[in-house]
Amino acid sequence: MSRRKTERLLNLVICLLATRRPLSAEQIRQAVPGYDRESDEAFQRMFERDKNELREIGIPIDVLRDPWEDEPGYRIERQAYELPEITLEPDEAAVLGLAAQVWQRASLAEAASGALLKLRAGGVQTEQALGGALELRVDTKDPAFPALWEAVRDRKVVRFDYRGSGSENVRTRTVEPWGVVSRRGRWYLAGFDRDRQAPRAFRLSRILGEVATLRGPSVSVPEGVDLRELVGFPDEPMEERTAVLLVRRGTCEGLRQVARAVHENADGWDRVELRFGDPERLAGWLASLGADVRVAEPPDARDAVIRRLKGALA
Repeated sequence: MSRRKTERLLNLVICLLATRRPLSAEQIRQAVPGYDRESDEAFQRMFERDKNELREIGIPIDVLRDPWEDEPGYRIERQAYELPEITLEPDEAAVLGLAAQVWQRASLAEAASGALLKLRAGGVQTEQALGGALELRVDTKDPAFPALWEAVRDRKVVRFDYRGSGSENVRTRTVEPWGVVSRRGRWYLAGFDRDRQAPRAFRLSRILGEVATLRGPSVSVPEGVDLRELVGFPDEPMEERTAVLLVRRGTCEGLRQVARAVHENADGWDRVELRFGDPERLAGWLASLGADVRVAEPPDARDAVIRRLKGALA
């Protein structure tokens, strides 16, 4: 099933669940993204197919007729749709919480909220709690995550610029993506590197610029491949270095506590030495401290902070 159709079906379910009264086909057409640009005939065919597909997978769409209206109305009764109460063990709840992280950068939450907004603007009352439940958010902080997650889902080959650990060298990599996984708080792409003709893992924080999706045959994931084992051995070792920071006096106490050395200056900025491995991860921390920190050296760490701040501004 294509991404566009998946989003349309999800939006249709949200629309029919959220409304407190049956909606006509025309109201649904105006509220659900994916319907509003179709001609009358194309919309009718698409709407009928979507209703049938949802019913086939067990989603009950009720057709209600109001004697005062010319057209029938549609809605999904919450009691018929919702699952019974589910009790989760602590480890099961933890897994669900982790799965929810990927939706921070997914476009479905935004599209779903847009559908509800259209309904409310049209005077249709909706359940307020439903929209918020769809927007569980834990940010990955890696700009490449959305494109790579979609490429894995759609089984598309990707191409991107990649900087090795502890190096200024940037190379273009063409990869058949197998999965995006997290290890020790960092996100990695696991897949087949066409340039090296071997499986490799790539840390998302080292990917520079845009991720391009290439046309061609769908990617095939080998049977039995262990993504976590692959990511457990990163493609390049990390080299620890020392960053020299200028920190505004009286601020950033947490940074000072883990610093290798702190030297007080008379100009109101203290010189702080901090050991680090990945400049992108260091940049994510320092950028969050705002104007209280400046990076004096090394240049790649300073550039990484600048990229983060420019990205936030954009």
